[in-house]
Amino acid sequence: MTETKSFLSPSIARVLGIVGAVLAIVGALLPWATFVLNKGPWPDKATLQFFDAPFELTGFRWELLLVGIVAVLCAVIKVPGQRRILRGLGVGIFVIGLVHFIFISAEGGGLGAVTAADGSSAFGSVATLVAGVLLVLSTIGQPLEEVPQWNTKLPLPVAYLGLLVSFGVLLYLVSLTLTAGGQGGAANPYSGPIFLSFLGFGGALIAAAAGLGILKWISRLSEQHRAFSVIVLLLCAFLLPFTDAGTEYWMTVAANIGVYAATAIGLNIVVGLAGLLDLGYVAFLGIGAFVAANLSGAAASSLGIHLPFYLVVIISAAIAGIFGAIVGSPTLRVRGDYLAIVTLAFGEIFQIAARNNIGGLTGGSNAIPNIPPLQWFDGTAYNESISLFGVQLPSGVLYYFLIILLIGAVMAVFANLKNSRMGRAWIAIREDEDAARAMGIKTGKAKILAFLCGAILAGIAGAVFAHKTSTVGYESFLFMESVTLLAAVILGGMGSIPGAVLGASLLFVLPEKLRAFSDYRLLLFGLALILIMRFRPQGLIPDRHRRAELAGEDAEGHALDEGAPPGEEPEQPKPQEVPAR
Repeated sequence: MTETKSFLSPSIARVLGIVGAVLAIVGALLPWATFVLNKGPWPDKATLQFFDAPFELTGFRWELLLVGIVAVLCAVIKVPGQRRILRGLGVGIFVIGLVHFIFISAEGGGLGAVTAADGSSAFGSVATLVAGVLLVLSTIGQPLEEVPQWNTKLPLPVAYLGLLVSFGVLLYLVSLTLTAGGQGGAANPYSGPIFLSFLGFGGALIAAAAGLGILKWISRLSEQHRAFSVIVLLLCAFLLPFTDAGTEYWMTVAANIGVYAATAIGLNIVVGLAGLLDLGYVAFLGIGAFVAANLSGAAASSLGIHLPFYLVVIISAAIAGIFGAIVGSPTLRVRGDYLAIVTLAFGEIFQIAARNNIGGLTGGSNAIPNIPPLQWFDGTAYNESISLFGVQLPSGVLYYFLIILLIGAVMAVFANLKNSRMGRAWIAIREDEDAARAMGIKTGKAKILAFLCGAILAGIAGAVFAHKTSTVGYESFLFMESVTLLAAVILGGMGSIPGAVLGASLLFVLPEKLRAFSDYRLLLFGLALILIMRFRPQGLIPDRHRRAELAGEDAEGHALDEGAPPGEEPEQPKPQEVPAR
């Protein structure tokens, strides 16, 4: 840890931190808008006319109060990672204030809506902005403490209980994120700003947990009890429909996320492990989907064949794998940018062939509609609503459950491939293909196998996608879909299983939640991607190889050039004693 001289004395920095934290609480209790806006009053009784119960806080005001209380406790009490926590909380508080300041003033037509107008005053957002600035200032110029290392050698029941509580909180946060601002962004005209404000709240809490070492503790604990963690995560995924996010809208979105997450994990084999840039990967998803559409008894299919779903999945995976091996064969002679052009050409060839209905297998511009839905053993269609444990679940929830199982299976396949001899060969090729060949690795065979395995996983996902959407057309497999999948892999962390799932989730959830911004949502989305890639190029959940390569850190987050952990001096060799004569 490098010592730097602060322009603030520790006592002044402490005072600024306490004042900023208290001011955040005050901001939550103040009104935020001086008058009712054109689209209606600002949510959570923040408009002055509805400010009759300042201590009955809801929504973003309650979230700000909670963050402010945490900030006060951290500013007053000496806790491990104190400055890291205060800085994260300060940034989150500033984001909450900035979002509301901008949107209230824009909707209200000026600064009077967020300050004073016609004898009325509402300084909630201004106080929150100042609070965030003071909290950040209290940490600037001072060395950040090392992230605390908490003991993970716990009795088995205690470790399991800690993981259950941690993943339960994760499920609750996911539900809150999906429902922030309303279901689908349609019920609340201010759903976009409320969602961005919630991101500031969630980011503040995550930053505080990271600064305190809780996230690293959960990561290490789950790694030590990997099998139990995977089971609990799958259970949490199955419990999502029982939360407030268990609506038909979010079940549809979640199922689509699952299909693309499974496809992104397959792409992770090609890009993340083998380091082969594939710009036409979505074609394998399309091949699996069109094969399933033609073999599932769709009325518009020219084949007129109706096979059981499990046979359809196997055939779709096999055909997609064959095309993957064919596309991978040029890797014997080309690499880098040239390989990217080859895969791009394959994606365009597939898209044009599907549009022109070559062989009568794709339906052309008419697509292949009316693909029969899957059916449960008792004849219940997967797109119907069901009752489970006395709870009426929305339609399409069975597809969501099926895709959860699909993701679990794909993750298991990827994990075994990554840790196998072939997986280590792929990583060696990614790092230096010439060196890998010199060490005896058959690079050509390994690269073809990477394309083959990735295409098989995409073909399986395509078969499920065809039945889920009930219509398969070439518009679903354009070049931009390949770019989205590649972005999901890079954003989440190349070579990382949870990273691919998180990347795919963000790339689908954020555009859905930002629909309230209309034409600006893609701009905001792009800026968010730029910021993430600028400040975390290794991805959100990187594997240890990418973390070491791009961030210069080991698995524990320490810099690789550090000789010893902070506070521990490297042991010096003792001088050899020469016996006296």
